[in-house]
Amino acid sequence: MSETPELFDRLRRFPDIEAPNLFAVDAADRLILDEAADALAAAPSGTVVVIGDHYGALTAGVAVVAGQSGVRVHQDPLTGELALANNARELGFADAYTSHGLDADLLRGARVVLMQLPRSLAELAEISELVALHGDPEVLVFAGGRDKHITPAMNKVLAESFSSVSASRGRQKSRVLRAAEPKSDVAVTFPKTEWLDEFGLDVVAHGSVFAGASLDIGTRLLLENLGKIAITPRDIVDLGCGSGILATAIALKFADAQVVATDQSSAAVASSLATASANGVGDRVRGLRDDAMSTLPDASVDLVLLNPPFHVGAAVHTGGALKLFEAAGRVLRPGGELWTVHNAHLGYREPLKAAVGASEAMAKNAKFIVMKSIKAS
Repeated sequence: MSETPELFDRLRRFPDIEAPNLFAVDAADRLILDEAADALAAAPSGTVVVIGDHYGALTAGVAVVAGQSGVRVHQDPLTGELALANNARELGFADAYTSHGLDADLLRGARVVLMQLPRSLAELAEISELVALHGDPEVLVFAGGRDKHITPAMNKVLAESFSSVSASRGRQKSRVLRAAEPKSDVAVTFPKTEWLDEFGLDVVAHGSVFAGASLDIGTRLLLENLGKIAITPRDIVDLGCGSGILATAIALKFADAQVVATDQSSAAVASSLATASANGVGDRVRGLRDDAMSTLPDASVDLVLLNPPFHVGAAVHTGGALKLFEAAGRVLRPGGELWTVHNAHLGYREPLKAAVGASEAMAKNAKFIVMKSIKAS
């Protein structure tokens, strides 16, 4: 696709974090489009699906270069969806695509599916099952990524849903896995449910949720210390809710509180609502797909729980955590509290103090620390 270099130069990550070491397009985007060029040229209008497009490079290539219309797109993170919308307006292809959830409507009758390989095998499995179940019998899948993130296990996951799986030649440290011939006996096995016996919780999770339906060690430490919360909050936010373990646990602890489970991931919000419902607090937990609580009013919350990310995509970057600290400082009422669990070596005490207020350690283990930050009056 010879026209793509100039096109890609104009793409931005905004409103996601932008920095010199963070890019809106990578070599995998280019390779996916090149590998799929013939299939795209032959595909009838309305039969092309794009999944996991980071910031719009794949959709732009399909719409602008391949000339496809009626492109169906699914992006789990809201920031990716917003970045694609911004880029589409700037480059003039906003009418060529529509955004969808990860469901039958996205994939029904799909002939060509382009996707960035997710790092989670569970997410890849959920996507593969849905493509095989709802796509056209002749569907072709082009799933690409950087070599350092592609493992033989990904081929095996694809092979559970497709009879034909192969890999392209590598280029610029990237590769594309091709899948075809969906198996007739495929069934959707997501979301998964696990019982956490020590906390008495059912946890429900879709494939893309961090740690799935299990309990990661950071969240465990925060969960173990919720009993130290001395205030009686009316309005609570589980920020970056994941599977909703914290949202559900805090709703059970404070029976009169209303809880917002918010994340930029559509799968996380859906998982959190399912977890809350499975544990009998679905009437008091509201899901909100949002970027850093941008739609919540100032000074409207008494308590925020947060296990912040320390990656932006594949890059180690603290910008995401700092953005969430600032958001918590904005939405907390005076005297409200932010409870954070994070890697102890990251040294977040001063940023927390600057964004929210006085901060102190409430618990610590070999790797993680729980901090309480109080919003100044």
